[in-house]
Amino acid sequence: MIRAAALLAAITMWPLAVSADPSLECSLSSSSQVETGNCLAAVETTTAEALSVVLGFAQHAAQELDDITGRAVALPALQASQSSWEAWRDTECAYAAALFGGGSGTGIAIRSCRITLTRDRIEALYTRLR
Repeated sequence: MIRAAALLAAITMWPLAVSADPSLECSLSSSSQVETGNCLAAVETTTAEALSVVLGFAQHAAQELDDITGRAVALPALQASQSSWEAWRDTECAYAAALFGGGSGTGIAIRSCRITLTRDRIEALYTRLR
């Protein structure tokens, strides 16, 4: 029960996980690319913190499963999955940035991509914890 309450608290750390585009979220309250970029930087920090919390819960649950079964399988699988996901996220967002051809919106595209994919990862980990 304590774990569920803490997880719920962590989930409130990230804004509207179902939003379609973080750059739109930030541009609604911004009047320039600089302000949008600053807003996205703050949102990216928040989503990274939320991911860290949810990942911590997932690691704890995986370790508990490994302890119960006497097999060191779940935690190493989660760690490998997270490493692979991070590499994929970085590559995917580099591709998204490349589509801007070095233009002024490149930084916004990268941050928006990272936020969206991090939100998706949080949801995937959270779903497995239920």
